[in-house]
Amino acid sequence: MAGDLFDLSDEYEAMLRMGVDLSGEDPAYFLRGRVADMMRALPASWKPARILDFGCGTGESSAYLAEKYASAVVVGVDTSESAVERARRRHGSARVQFGAIEALAGEPPFDLCYVNGVFHHIEPARRLEAVRAIHAALVPGGFFALFENNPWNPGTRLVMSRIPFDRDAQTLSFAETRKLIKSGGFQVAQAARFLFYFPRALAFLRVLEPALVRLPLGAQYCVLGTKT
Repeated sequence: MAGDLFDLSDEYEAMLRMGVDLSGEDPAYFLRGRVADMMRALPASWKPARILDFGCGTGESSAYLAEKYASAVVVGVDTSESAVERARRRHGSARVQFGAIEALAGEPPFDLCYVNGVFHHIEPARRLEAVRAIHAALVPGGFFALFENNPWNPGTRLVMSRIPFDRDAQTLSFAETRKLIKSGGFQVAQAARFLFYFPRALAFLRVLEPALVRLPLGAQYCVLGTKT
């Protein structure tokens, strides 16, 4: 896994918003939705002590995970030095730490790994290497929540075409992702779940989304794995 996962110029956040604005929402809406879905999928009484945010970017997801899991230490890692530095300035604290992916092997093990929109930026030949690194970083029984953009959703493809750092990305179907994490040593904990069906203009229909979670047409999906 070499090089930045995306261009982290000063225009990065503007470029991201240029894409997701088509939905009528901002990136925080999707972050909250992903984490809420993950928390529903995990055992209700389970409380992770250490959380890995793999491909943390500028750290918003790491900070939000620390907010939702108030007793956990969250460590965000990324290949981009500028992303890690920006994340430290914005969100670093005793409970929210940031570092390079290369330093992951020296960290104490984690109970949970959260990953969003990272694997479509990794060369296909190196994706299994990344999954194995995550597997090695988790405790036995630890969970791996992998969120990806759904290539079967036309809106997702349109959004990605508007974001410069996503235009050349190679998306993964949920079936490819299931196969990938199984090859990396994980057991798939449950069927893939699909999120974000309706834009803000159709927000009144969002009450239906929990019933659609198995329909493979949402803008994103999650495959949940566990280390046995």
